[in-house]
Amino acid sequence: MLIGGFQKVSLIDYPGKMVAIVFTLGCNFNCPYCHNRELIFANKFPKDRLIDEKEIFNFLKRRKGLLEGVSITGGEPTLQPDLIDFISKIKEMGFLVKLDSNGTNPDVLEKLIKNKQVDYLAMDIKAPLRFKDYQKISKIKNEKLFEKVLKSVKLILNSGIDFEFRTSLTQGLLNKEDIIDIAKSIKSDKPYYLQNYINPQKEELDEEDKKRYNEFKPLSDEELNDLAEAVESVGQKCIIRN
Repeated sequence: MLIGGFQKVSLIDYPGKMVAIVFTLGCNFNCPYCHNRELIFANKFPKDRLIDEKEIFNFLKRRKGLLEGVSITGGEPTLQPDLIDFISKIKEMGFLVKLDSNGTNPDVLEKLIKNKQVDYLAMDIKAPLRFKDYQKISKIKNEKLFEKVLKSVKLILNSGIDFEFRTSLTQGLLNKEDIIDIAKSIKSDKPYYLQNYINPQKEELDEEDKKRYNEFKPLSDEELNDLAEAVESVGQKCIIRN
């Protein structure tokens, strides 16, 4: 596992649970507003900042009975060839596992669901589920990769486990019709989360990335509430994350 970050405690990443967060390296999307841009290109990540798995497992051993689970995010975790083995070790220790994904590797998701190795799945929906719309946000060029996203949506909807779909919002990228379109495509009895843009303001970012982040603006409370009402008007429960 290529691990670029480790947060020892979070009360907000896994709804209702206290978890640790593992951040993997590498992503096959290049969304301009990505909150973890430093993790996208694994080959550019400083080797002296990589985190050894042993450090994580040693920490988890000391936190048995205190922490409830581990959230694995990225980057895109399913790009890691040893992800399933990594999750197996966590499950053997008695922890819950939440996995964040962009949905480009449904085969891995299917194995994890089938083998009951994941307890909660969170999938980012970048845009209305059409290739050209998705391409604008994620910058993917391969339509076959997008077809895998569609497969993952169906897989998660029928998984029988806890899950969430969520969409990140900034000024000027998606409009109300886009959000309604997404809501109809992922409609379920689970809440659809709308995540407002937050400028990460990380010290390690270079000037180019800082400038990039500053170009994006969050939506106002009024705009967010308007979108949430639009989602709920089509029968899909919606929750705003600011």
